[in-house]
Amino acid sequence: MFIQTEATPNPATQKFLPGRVVMENGTAEFRSADEAQASPLAARLFEIPGVTGVYFGYDFISVSKENAEWQHLKPAILGSIMEHFMSGKPVMGDASFLSEDLDAGGEFFDEADESIVLTIKELLDTRVRPAVAQDGGDITFRGFKDGKVYLNMKGSCSGCPSSTATLKHGVQNLLRHFVPEVEEVIAA
Repeated sequence: MFIQTEATPNPATQKFLPGRVVMENGTAEFRSADEAQASPLAARLFEIPGVTGVYFGYDFISVSKENAEWQHLKPAILGSIMEHFMSGKPVMGDASFLSEDLDAGGEFFDEADESIVLTIKELLDTRVRPAVAQDGGDITFRGFKDGKVYLNMKGSCSGCPSSTATLKHGVQNLLRHFVPEVEEVIAA
């Protein structure tokens, strides 16, 4: 098994591509070892000292670190990912952590704004999320109120130094162009 690695715009996060599907449907993010218990793979990665976050996309795994150097962490992370996939264990043990499920229940917007929200979601799904996934992250809709769009930053986007620029200069400008009702984009 050959696992490719890619740097992300966030220096604290690396993207690992195992050459196979990681999450068939949805995504999953784990910010602590306790959350990671829902996934045998995430739990294994959190056993590595210095790992502070794990994010699963369709065909990649983003791992975030703190107080450790990638040159020391990468071999352990690569070994853990390889061992997991060779074991045949599932990536997820408890599907309740799928972000699609969590996001759907936590959205907020006025019913009168439903058509605006549908347009915002379509733009996010077709233009923003594919680009952000290339960098090992995700941006999902959280809510819309008083001209403000609230978005969740996940994976390499969470805590990324350039995430503010991505939101303000990229996503905000795109949404304002297509949806005049949008005044501002805020990370939730």
